[in-house]
Amino acid sequence: MSKICRNGIPFLSFSAISRSSSAITVRVYSSSHSNMSISAKGKFGVNSKLENVKCLDDAVTLFRQMVRKQPLPSVFDFSKLFKTMLNMEHYSAVVSLFREMQKLGIPINDFILNIVINSYCLMHRVDCGFSVLPIYLKNGIPFDVVTFTTLIRGIFAENKVKDAVNLFKRLVREKICEPNEVMYATVMNGLSKWGHSQKTLSLLRLMEQGNTKPNIFNYNIVIDSLCKDRNLDAAISLLNEMNKKGILPDIFTFNSLIDGLCKFGQWEKVRTLFSEMLNLNIYPDVYTFNMVIDGLCKEGKVEDAEEVMRHMTGKGVEPNVITYNAIIDGYCLCGQVDRARIVFDIMIDKCIEPNIISYSTLINGYCKKKKLAEAMQLFHEISQKGSKPNIIIYTTILQGLFEVGRIGNARKFFAEMLSTGHVPDLYTHCTLLKGYFKYGLVEEALSLFNELERKTENADIEFYNVVINGLCKNGKLDKAHAIFEALSLIGLLPNVRTYTTMISEFCLEGLLDEATDMLRKMEHNGCLPNGITYNIIVQGFLRCNRISEMAILMKEMAGRGFSFDATTTELLINVIRENPSVLDMIPELHLKNKQ
Repeated sequence: MSKICRNGIPFLSFSAISRSSSAITVRVYSSSHSNMSISAKGKFGVNSKLENVKCLDDAVTLFRQMVRKQPLPSVFDFSKLFKTMLNMEHYSAVVSLFREMQKLGIPINDFILNIVINSYCLMHRVDCGFSVLPIYLKNGIPFDVVTFTTLIRGIFAENKVKDAVNLFKRLVREKICEPNEVMYATVMNGLSKWGHSQKTLSLLRLMEQGNTKPNIFNYNIVIDSLCKDRNLDAAISLLNEMNKKGILPDIFTFNSLIDGLCKFGQWEKVRTLFSEMLNLNIYPDVYTFNMVIDGLCKEGKVEDAEEVMRHMTGKGVEPNVITYNAIIDGYCLCGQVDRARIVFDIMIDKCIEPNIISYSTLINGYCKKKKLAEAMQLFHEISQKGSKPNIIIYTTILQGLFEVGRIGNARKFFAEMLSTGHVPDLYTHCTLLKGYFKYGLVEEALSLFNELERKTENADIEFYNVVINGLCKNGKLDKAHAIFEALSLIGLLPNVRTYTTMISEFCLEGLLDEATDMLRKMEHNGCLPNGITYNIIVQGFLRCNRISEMAILMKEMAGRGFSFDATTTELLINVIRENPSVLDMIPELHLKNKQ
């Protein structure tokens, strides 16, 4: 497999391109050039035949007819066929037929080559896409901005952000290709997708200084990226900057900003943006309202969300399944599962078909309220409606069965899930392990754990946390500690939850020195303790009346901005009540007491 070499493209030097003859001098084609070319009338009359291409076999049959035709259909006819196949997502077939064209010596054009490169990129074989570039040179076909935009998009799709940026920089620096708004947007999108919002903003600033000025599409990408990165102040500042430059925002601009503000609960700013939209004669669409409704529901303001839904209906914007799902979820989060069911039924009455998320949300709500009969009724309803429950729904009900102690039913349900062909994911297995440990089925849990450890290659630390915690809760500290110590051998780093679980169990067993050693070990390994960790170990020292060590930990804890929780405070008050002299051992508490 060829790879992107240091100069950007294998088999080809950019410096060689810039010194080549006029026949292969780089020039930029606009999208209209390709559209005009492809609309040129061919002798074969491919337009009418393309209407009958419904599948890959139809496309291949038409290609065979075309290559046998004398004289050959025009290159534009072949372009149209390849474009149709690309739209049908038959990428490998495009490449295969292109190779056949080459063997037969059929003329090709830039449009066909760009489609082939795009096919390779969509197959995540951007290296093969680069291998098409020498064909341009061989046939005297200039590269265009579409060629390099497609390659850059393909590189980003393979998560090679640095390579994509380096190619873009080289194109600009060596004047190989003048980037247009689409190429800039492609780079911005790629950077945004992988969380580089500041680099996206920097690219916008670079664009503003060049010949190609940013349009609303470029600004929208940057604003959306900043909002997703929670940098709302910068996003709003950019909106104000657009207004000053006379670049009018559109519905996508406002949707990005409103989505970001809703996630932060900044409802006054949301109202301001709504007013600004209306002043510009931009009217909220269903996506805008859904963002507001979902944000309100996640904050527990479900009645406000329903009021927004009534408002959107009054404005002629019809709620969709996403709208209803948000409100169903909101009521479930508030524990009002009966209200959620009413909304679910209203949705059906309005001829809006529930989707798998609707069922999953409501089933989860029933399971959390331990209403397993209602959950199972909904579960069976999914199949009756012609859909199939997904692994999330199976796992939710499995968890619900364990919650109410129906272990036998849980086992039977899991076996049923396997019989339907569903493959349990790591979360499903963790649900099983938690259930087994909760009811003291340690041997069964360990048997499953050992089996999964042999089979699973991508087990994460949370999987091991479930096992370590389960063993500790069942008094198997030695086994838990052995698994903890083995984590480094399999390349997994314990997180704060792993360490805190071990510290908690050491404290409960009165092994305070071991708990302290674990606390120091986690810091040494770069995992900082949190407030829960400190409260647990302080409680351990209080229970054993080791006040001097507790005082040291208390000072350390306060220095890191953590405070006592209710349990720690109650224990400390009880110790002081029995032995008031403890106050003298802790000057900080003594001082506060005097105040």
